[in-house]
Amino acid sequence: MKVLDVEGVVSGYGEGDILHGVSLWMGKEEMVTIIGPNGAGKSTLLKTIVGLLRLRQGAIRFKGISIGNRKPAEISKLGICYVPQEENIFPNLTVRENLEMGAYIVSEGISERMEKVCGLFPILTKRRQVRAGTLSGGERQMLAIGMALMVSPELLILDEPSAGLGPNLVEEIFDKVVEINQTGVAILMVEQNAWKSLQIAHRAYILVMGRNRMEGTAKEFLENPEIRELFLGK
Repeated sequence: MKVLDVEGVVSGYGEGDILHGVSLWMGKEEMVTIIGPNGAGKSTLLKTIVGLLRLRQGAIRFKGISIGNRKPAEISKLGICYVPQEENIFPNLTVRENLEMGAYIVSEGISERMEKVCGLFPILTKRRQVRAGTLSGGERQMLAIGMALMVSPELLILDEPSAGLGPNLVEEIFDKVVEINQTGVAILMVEQNAWKSLQIAHRAYILVMGRNRMEGTAKEFLENPEIRELFLGK
């Protein structure tokens, strides 16, 4: 069963198109990563899927339901949560308040959800009453992902989850992403560390200049000499 089906998407900013007919699909509980050079349209695609940018042409379906140009809140209620690369927490609120904000569309079970998130990210338990703006980069990223998990999404969309983090924290974040996926949450991820993202993903897509360049299993990408040279620097 396809949890996400993107067909021929055209989108962009102002009058200019960044995406020129991009397509991808994801199976239930699958982890898919999108790689490609800067300016390829990777983040633009994520923003279009979650309703932050207008879908100009094409179709986007979540579990068979058309979500193209729906409002972000409607898309979230259907079971998709998005963690942007920047401005993904409320720095003036405490960690606890941030998690409560993450559950803004939830009417019950908030305490249980919070305990589950803190079980995944134990550091958040220790820092629960601290203002989020004082957290380290890694802690902020854990909080941002935790906020998204507060609504128990079926699809988690991550934009550069390891950006700006040191090597040890990168490993920790990726370990948590794998752990989340193993609970049954499908994950679509754009990641600057293409090598590492391919090591944990099931399948992958390459975007170049707003168009599909290649798709396949992550293992195929890692073993492809051309991809290793052009996109992985290996």
